[in-house]
Amino acid sequence: MELEITDKRENPLLNRTEIRFRVKHEGEKTPEREIVREDIARLLKVKKDLVVIDHIRPSFGIAVSSGYAKIYKSIEDAKRIEPSYILKRNKIGEATEEKEEEQRVEVEKDAGA
Repeated sequence: MELEITDKRENPLLNRTEIRFRVKHEGEKTPEREIVREDIARLLKVKKDLVVIDHIRPSFGIAVSSGYAKIYKSIEDAKRIEPSYILKRNKIGEATEEKEEEQRVEVEKDAGA
């Protein structure tokens, strides 16, 4: 798999960098979102948690996919701006949501007992 950034743009209003990329994946299926996030983070020297992939679209007949991603300055910015379904697809904030749910269930058990 070979990742190439085709366009890069700073968006200071939303505290993020927006990129368009192409992934060549000869003899393989369309790469998974997590793998592409790791490659983008490594290429741009940022934390993987700050990379949010909007979409990856395969091209018909050739082993090339193109996509759009956003690199935020902080996780809080991403959570404030991105819709919840995009955050869920990128597995951002899931661990904290699960902990909050567990705490809520424990509080309800304690209150009922």
